[in-house]
Amino acid sequence: MTLHTLAIAATHAIEVKHSRFVAHAMPVTSTEEASHAIAGASIADATHNCWAWRIGGDYRSSDDGEPAGTAGRPILAAIDGQGMDLVVVVVTRWYGGTKLGAGGLVRAYGGTAAECLRRAERRPLVALSEVVLHAPFDDLGAVHAALIAVSAEKIAETFDASGARLALRLPSDHLDTLKTRLRDATRNRVRFDDNG
Repeated sequence: MTLHTLAIAATHAIEVKHSRFVAHAMPVTSTEEASHAIAGASIADATHNCWAWRIGGDYRSSDDGEPAGTAGRPILAAIDGQGMDLVVVVVTRWYGGTKLGAGGLVRAYGGTAAECLRRAERRPLVALSEVVLHAPFDDLGAVHAALIAVSAEKIAETFDASGARLALRLPSDHLDTLKTRLRDATRNRVRFDDNG
């Protein structure tokens, strides 16, 4: 499954038994960004500002005074259930006078977050790899043609007496294709650094 992140921030609101729930979902790339996003989306006069974020294998959540496990974890489950990464969701609640019970809270927080993410404009996350290769001058035409074919970005290029050294960034799932293309096109004269 391809993970996605948000293309832009999104908002969704629902009302459950007179309590108002508003989800704010934002793309983030670091824990610091997530903290700033939570602070920015939290509303001081609301009853609760519950949140969760996922950044790769790292994640956090908060029930912000709601019963343990009824808000933060359902929001995180919504992030994971929607196949999202690099995302923070803050669900703000204004209490409406009717208790929802643990199950009602889980459904309200998780459902608001999930619907917000479901409706949001998203973009796929592509895992990238960086690799360094050395190619003789005679093979640079084949190398540049292969780079275009695998959507590789040239980060740096240096030259020595025997050819060019290229530092590249490309989608991880295209790396083997690049190596095969260059092996075949250059009779195996292109050399990749050991870590690539």
